[in-house]
Amino acid sequence: MTPATRQEVLGLYRKILQIAKSWQSASGQIEETMKEKEYIRNEARTLFRKNKNVTDPKLIEQCIEECEARIEIGLHYNIPYPRPIHLPPMGLAHKQGRTLRHQEKLRKISKPIYLKSHDEVS
Repeated sequence: MTPATRQEVLGLYRKILQIAKSWQSASGQIEETMKEKEYIRNEARTLFRKNKNVTDPKLIEQCIEECEARIEIGLHYNIPYPRPIHLPPMGLAHKQGRTLRHQEKLRKISKPIYLKSHDEVS
């Protein structure tokens, strides 16, 4: 990791902790606000520790993009949790076979960048 990239990553981590410090839940309830602040801190801690040994520059860039996307979405919608994606249900596919595999592949490909690490950690 280059020194510039390291500074960018540390800056993102500091930014997340600052957001968590000043976070206010949409409902305004103190209990919910505290729960969401703790979620933000724990999620950041978990993901940054999980990716601390990543050395591939492309993978590092993907992680940075995901982090920035999650920050922007969280601030815009005022929710700390990743927003779910809405895809058509797989009810028309057969339980086995080519169609099901194709739909599963399409679901995996269509997953937004801000949800890539969420499934791995959760």
